[in-house]
Order: sequence, then C-alpha cells, then structure tokens
Amino acid sequence: MEYIPILILVLSFISLLAIGVPVAWSIVVSALLTLLVSIPPLAAVAVTAQRVGAGLDSFALLAIPFFILSGELMNKGGIAHRLIAFAKTVVGALPGGLALINVISAMLMGAIAGSAMASASAMGSILGPEMEKQGYSKEFGAAVNITSATTGLLIPPSNVLIVYSLASGGVSIASLFLAGYIPGILTGLFLMIIALIWAKRKGYKVGERSSFKPIAKSFVIAVPSLFMLVVVIGGIIWGIFTATEASAIAVLYSLLLGFAYKEISIKKLPQILLDSSATTAVVMLLIGTSMSMSWALSFENIPQDLSTTLLGLSDNPIVILLIINLILLFVGIFMDMTPAVLIFTPIFLPIVIKLGIDPVHFGIIMILNLCVGLCTPPVGSVLFVGVGVAKTTIEKVIKPLLPLFIAMIIALFLITYFPQLSLWLPSLFNI
Repeated sequence: MEYIPILILVLSFISLLAIGVPVAWSIVVSALLTLLVSIPPLAAVAVTAQRVGAGLDSFALLAIPFFILSGELMNKGGIAHRLIAFAKTVVGALPGGLALINVISAMLMGAIAGSAMASASAMGSILGPEMEKQGYSKEFGAAVNITSATTGLLIPPSNVLIVYSLASGGVSIASLFLAGYIPGILTGLFLMIIALIWAKRKGYKVGERSSFKPIAKSFVIAVPSLFMLVVVIGGIIWGIFTATEASAIAVLYSLLLGFAYKEISIKKLPQILLDSSATTAVVMLLIGTSMSMSWALSFENIPQDLSTTLLGLSDNPIVILLIINLILLFVGIFMDMTPAVLIFTPIFLPIVIKLGIDPVHFGIIMILNLCVGLCTPPVGSVLFVGVGVAKTTIEKVIKPLLPLFIAMIIALFLITYFPQLSLWLPSLFNI
C-alpha cells in the first residue's frame, strides 16, 4: 500500500479544517495536493477543476434543488403547524408528550420535506417555546429536536439518498427510498422511548387525553400535507415518474398547498426562492468538490488499497461492518454528510459487496451512521440549527443529547446486523 498520497490527503484536509477553511475548499485543496504527488502541477489543477464540473453533470442531481425548494415551501407554508397539531392529539397525553410530539412531527416533516435542518428549524421554533412553558428544560427540548430532525434523512424523499445513489454508481433511488422507511421509523421510536423515560424521571407535565373526534379532525386537516407522500413516493415506486420528475411535482404540490393554506403569497416567493438557492449552492459546491476528491482517491488507488487492508484484517462481515461503522462515526464528527457519502461510498462499497452485503442495505447503514455526526460538534449542522433556535449553548445540550445518541447507535447496530429491516419493503415491491 502506498502511504504517501493518503497521508497527504488526510493531513492536509484535517489541517485546513483546523485553521477554519470551509469544508468545500478543504476538500478540493486536499484533493489537488494529493494529485500533485503523481502528476505535474498544471495537469493536477486542470483535472481537479474538470472533476468539480463533471461531478455536477448528472440528471439525477437535478432532484436536489427541487426537493430543497419544496422543503422550503413546506416550511413556510404552514405544514409544520398542521403536523404538530395532529401529533399532539395522538401522543400529547403520554409522559413527555411534547417531546414525543416533536419526534413524530419531525418524522412526518422529514417524510414530506426531506431536510433535517428545515425540520429542526420548524419544530424548534414552534415547539420550543411551548415546551418551556410546560416546564421542560430548554436543553432537553433542543436535544430531542436535534436528534429527531435527522430521521427525515432516512424517511423519503431524502436528498442524501439521491447523493448515495450517485456515489454508488446507480443503486436504485426507489429501492433506497423504500429501504429508509423502517430504519427511520425505528430510530424515531428509540428516540421516543428515551424521551419518555427522561420526561418521566424529571416529572414533566402530561397533556390532556384527546378523544376520537379531535384526533380525526386534526388528521383530516393534515391529510393534504401527508398526501404528498402518496403522490411523490407512490409515483416513483410504480414507475409513473423518476425521482427527478417527482421532485418537480413536489415543488408544484407544496406551492399549491401553501397558497391554499394562505401561508404563502406572491410577495413571499422571492425570499423563499433566495433561501432555497443559497442552500442549493452550498450543497452543490460540496457535491462538486467531493467528486474531485473521489476521483483523486481512485486515481491513487486508495480505495483498492484500503479494501485489501480491511479484508486482510478479517473476512467476517460482522467484523468488517463494525470497523466501517466505527470509522464512519469518527468521520461524521469532522465532515458534513454529503461529502462523507461521496468520498467514502467508493471506498467502502466494493468491500461490502465482496462480502455479499446488499448496496441498498449498506446505503441505509451509512446514512444513519452519518446522521449521528450531524448532531455532534464541531461541524454538526443540525446541532447548530437546533441550539440556535433554542437560544442555548452546545455545552448545555450535550448532557441530554448523550442518551439520545445511545438510542441512535442502538438503532444503527440493529439495522446493520438485521438487513431485512432495510430490505423487506423493497422486496415486497420487487425493486
């Protein structure tokens, strides 16, 4: 194994992050420095620039800006309020009812908008003040909001599952979408159990039990929002349209719904478009630069060398998956999810395929694993959004976060070693 390229890549990337260089630029500069080991400077610069552009030349990636826009429209279109009202009638009377409402609403919001940050922002701003009024600690509310927001990255539609499909060389997006449902719901259930236990120990207030009539009424009000799941996911599964076409339909549906709810007006549209464009620019820059690093890794044969090294340690799938999970948990602390998926999928996917592990199953493992990193400092984007909305500090949120981290890691290992949790739904539809 040639150690010089990988040492240059790792050390340069960590050093650039440490001095405060943005993640996208850290990625592309470390990729360039790695290529300088093997090819002339002018060629290295040209190739790096070309790979950034070529990395974005994919029809499947067009789904990402559309899903980001639809998520922004839903966030501003009053959908979060209606989902929270429905969740409140279902679980509001249980111990820690408001925390459970947060988790359920985040799962529903994620299933509609597909954005962890949009979910954390919406749920935190709506439920945070209400939880404080009911005697919940600000830090506990923030911790529940931060971790539950990540369930939307597993429950489709999910931008990061589209990114994994691209990085894996074309794993079916429909299969990945179906595979994410049970793991996403299971993770949410584990978070709810921890929230319930914590709330019971702290003696938080319990809400009033709802009768059938208010439950039915809140469900009817939420149905138009929930129906988007049927339109988007159903259309993809039954082959009516592709994921990219589905994303455009999601924009149209969410726009019409926002107008129908009278939460979106023509005057608000320019700001919504501006916000979604800013988010899209960040995501696309990360994708482009990450693809340049993936190409540099392949050019230097780093994935093949790492594959040989890992398989030399063991050929037991249980051991290899454990090692990969530990590596990804570490990587997630320092790297955002999108570049991590694009860089590490080409490294680890050939290894797991050699061991007979389904690439759809591995995709769900990888996404759930990296969801933990979104909730941890120093680069946890969802952590920063959740803490900012709650007007608290990371140091104060860490204590209530720890048991929720444990719940996510338990869910991760169950999903890792019980593949049917991911593969059962795709098998039902023969996808």
